Formats: sequence, structure tokens, C-alpha cells
Amino acid sequence: MPCRGVRGATTVDANEREAILTATRQLLALVIRRNGIQRDDIASVIFTVTKDLDAEFPALAARQLGWAGVPLLCGYEIDVPGSLPLCIRVLVHWNTDKPPAEIHHVYARGAERLRPDLEKIPQVDLEELDAWITAQMSGS
Repeated sequence: MPCRGVRGATTVDANEREAILTATRQLLALVIRRNGIQRDDIASVIFTVTKDLDAEFPALAARQLGWAGVPLLCGYEIDVPGSLPLCIRVLVHWNTDKPPAEIHHVYARGAERLRPDLEKIPQVDLEELDAWITAQMSGS
């Protein structure tokens, strides 16, 4: 089974712990739900943040979703002048037989400008998404 990369990015309004965790949990939820990813099929995950985010590790959000056995790594994104600020990026290494054309990369909350060539995610019901996230965090 090949290992494929699934990309995503989101932004936060401020360098605050809860803002980073909430936005990262939402991003991960969108990535796994849009692609049908099962936790046991995740090989590893790399997170990067822009230099203006240091209030929390985004990997903690994955741990909160129950990804205790998944290797996670955080780092800084290259600080290119004029780049999108307050941005969290993710690269999920996923063991799947899906071809690359069937993988949905997710860019949300202003990060869509990083990949205008990709399809836009459909309108998201944030209450339903947050309910799903809460169920994952409680182990349901």
C-alpha cells in the first residue's frame, strides 16, 4: 500500500493556546473526514507554524483527538517576507490505495490563498464539526 501526503493549512486570529488547538483540531477533522482517513492508516504527521505562533504545539491537538500512537513533529515554516501570518500547516502521511487525484487537501480560514488552484471545501457546519471533534476527544 502506498503512502500518500495530504496537505492542509489554516490560520488563527491570535497567538493564543486555545486558538491554535481549536483551529488545528478543526483542520485535522476536515482532512480526515473529507478523505475517509482511519487513525491506524496514518504513518506520521508534520506540522509547521509561522514564526508568530508559539503559544502551543499544534501536535497537541492531534493527541487530543486520540492520535497517541502516531509520530508527530512540529517545526517552523520558512519566514518568507509577505507570507501568510498566523498560519498552521499540516502534512499527513497516509497509507492508502487512493490515487493522488482522489485526495482532498484542505485549506481553511484564509489559508485558501496558499493554494488557489485547489477546489474550495464545501460550506462547513462548525457546530456539527465541533460535536464530532468532542466525540473524538472523549473516545466515543
